[in-house]
Amino acid sequence: MPVIAINTSEYDQQLAQKEQRIQGQFARFGVSQVEVYASAPKHYRQRAEFRVWHEGDDLFHIMFDQQTKEKVRVDTFDPGAELINELMTAMIEQLKDNEILRRKLFQIDYLTTLSGNALVSLLYHKQLDEQWLAEANALQNRLQKTFNVELIGRARKQKHVLGNDYVIEQLDVNGQQYTYQQVENSFTQPNAKVNEKMLAWAQDICAPLSNDLLELYCGNGNFSIALAGSFERVLATEISKSSVKSAQYNIAANKVDNLDIIRMSSEEFTQAMRKERTFSRLGDIDLHSYNCQTILVDPPRAGMDELTCKLTSEYDNIIYISCNPDTLERDLELLSQTHTIARFAIFDQFPYTHHVESGVYLTRK
Repeated sequence: MPVIAINTSEYDQQLAQKEQRIQGQFARFGVSQVEVYASAPKHYRQRAEFRVWHEGDDLFHIMFDQQTKEKVRVDTFDPGAELINELMTAMIEQLKDNEILRRKLFQIDYLTTLSGNALVSLLYHKQLDEQWLAEANALQNRLQKTFNVELIGRARKQKHVLGNDYVIEQLDVNGQQYTYQQVENSFTQPNAKVNEKMLAWAQDICAPLSNDLLELYCGNGNFSIALAGSFERVLATEISKSSVKSAQYNIAANKVDNLDIIRMSSEEFTQAMRKERTFSRLGDIDLHSYNCQTILVDPPRAGMDELTCKLTSEYDNIIYISCNPDTLERDLELLSQTHTIARFAIFDQFPYTHHVESGVYLTRK
C-alpha cells in the first residue's frame, strides 16, 4: 500500500538543525537562547489537500514530489491526523464505484479537529446537479454512521454545503478549554497541538502585563481570545471577512466580553491611528480610548510593511509571531533599534520541512 511515510527516528535531529539555524540567523540581535517547542513526530496535521487520480476503475489520492514534480500515490499519510487517514480510506472506498460522485472529481480536502469533527470538500471539473446532490447526501449519511463528518461539494461558481462549512475545535491551554470555529478554505493553524503550545507561551508572557492589548492580523481570534484574560481590553484587526465572522463567533462561544475585532488591514489601521484617514467601519470604536502598551502581530509570510513596523515600535511590549524567519529578520532590523529581545521561541508547526514558526517577545530599551 503506497504511503507518505515518516522516519520518526530523524525527528530530534531535524528539530536540532532548525534550532541551530535560527540561533545563527538571529545571534546578531543578541539572541543567546532559543526556546524550542516540539511537535508530535507523526499525525500532527489537522488539515490536508490531495489531488485525485483516476486510473481505469481505480481511484486514489496523489501528491506531487516537490523536486521531480512526479505524482506520488498516497493511501496513508503519516503527517495527517489519524482521523484524516481513516477518512481517506473511507472516502476512496465510497467513491471509486460511484460514477456520479467520482466523475470529474479532481481534489479532496480534509479539515479535522482534536475534538473529532471533520469536514471533507470534494472539488470537481463539472457542474453539480440534483443527482450529484442526492448521491452526496446519501454518502454523508453513510459516513456519519462512523464519523462526525460533513461534506462540501465545489465546482466553478458552485458550493454545496451539506451541513456546516466549518468545524469546531477545542484547544486546551494551561488547563483551560477554548472553542474555535474553523471555516473551510480559511486559514487555521494546521498543527493543533503545537498551536496549544504557542498560546500557552503567549499567555506566559502576558500574565504579568496589564492595561490593554492591540493585535494586528488576528485571524479567527486564535491569540486574542486566549490572551483576553490578561488585559483590561483587547482590540484586534483582521482584513478577511470570513475570519472576522469566525472571530465574532469565537468571542461569543468563549464568553469573552472585553475584545473588539474590526475588519481592517494593518495599513488601514495605521492610517486610522495616525488620523490620516477616517473609516466608517470603526463604528463607535474610539481607537484613542485604548491604553495599549502591548501589541501582538502575526503577519503573513511577507511580514509587516514599513509603516506598520514603525507603528509596532511605538508600543512598550511587542509579541511577534512569524511564519517566515527571513521577513522576521528584516523587521527586527527596525524593531531592534528601540527594543530588546527578551524571549525567542521556535514552534515546530511543520516537522521535516525547512519551515519554522517563531515567537519573539521584545521590550522597550
